[in-house]
Amino acid sequence: MKQIISFVLRKVPRKYIQYVSHYFLRIIAVFYYGNNVECPIDGKTYRKFLPYGRLDSRQNVLCPSSLSLERHRLMWLYLKEKTNFFTSNLKLLHIAPELCFIKLFDRMENIEYVSGDIESPLAKVKMDVNKIPYDENSFDVVFCNHVMEHVEDDTKAMSEIYRVLKPGGWAIIQSPVYMYLEKTLEDPSVTDPLERERIFGQNDHMRKYGRDYGDRLRKGGFNVSEDNYLNELSDKVRKRYALPEEEIIYFCKKA
Repeated sequence: MKQIISFVLRKVPRKYIQYVSHYFLRIIAVFYYGNNVECPIDGKTYRKFLPYGRLDSRQNVLCPSSLSLERHRLMWLYLKEKTNFFTSNLKLLHIAPELCFIKLFDRMENIEYVSGDIESPLAKVKMDVNKIPYDENSFDVVFCNHVMEHVEDDTKAMSEIYRVLKPGGWAIIQSPVYMYLEKTLEDPSVTDPLERERIFGQNDHMRKYGRDYGDRLRKGGFNVSEDNYLNELSDKVRKRYALPEEEIIYFCKKA
């Protein structure tokens, strides 16, 4: 199974995977029934989650019903426990919307939901994160997860998110962060896809973020809280929801 998933992720364009993956995984879910792990997003339980990853597949990661990964489940818990996302009336811009969140966010009565992406067929608005087609001070909240590592000018993209946020608004802007790196590894001269995959982990990545990721977000204008929320959770909760071993929540606020 993990070899099949890895092959599909590497060879099939993301926009096509988004069209069909949920149908395929509904069938696979039958073979994973159980009560060892639970997805907090849809409440369904399984013997274990599916493996996931382009190169070295991570085990017990992909929920076959919600399509959440470990980072999505952590973000869901964070939104419930530490933000006003479920209690206040908010206008949300969701950049590169994740399948596990789209329908849920769109149905929430307190959320005015806008999704945007440069290529995803599931987004409501076709848009480039470097040129967001909205006026400044338009949104209360912006979500932008695992996008910045794909963007050539990430500082410009971060400043665009800052621009469209209302004063006092907040964003969660997550990217893969390699804590063993003190500074972000990037080299614009690397254009060969195979070389990018070797250096940056994927052939469509522009960089590997290091521990300075928060400082790069601050260059976009944000007040950034680097919240190690994961450490506030018990081992039992981490195991039950199959959360990541290490993840900082980058909570970005517009003063």
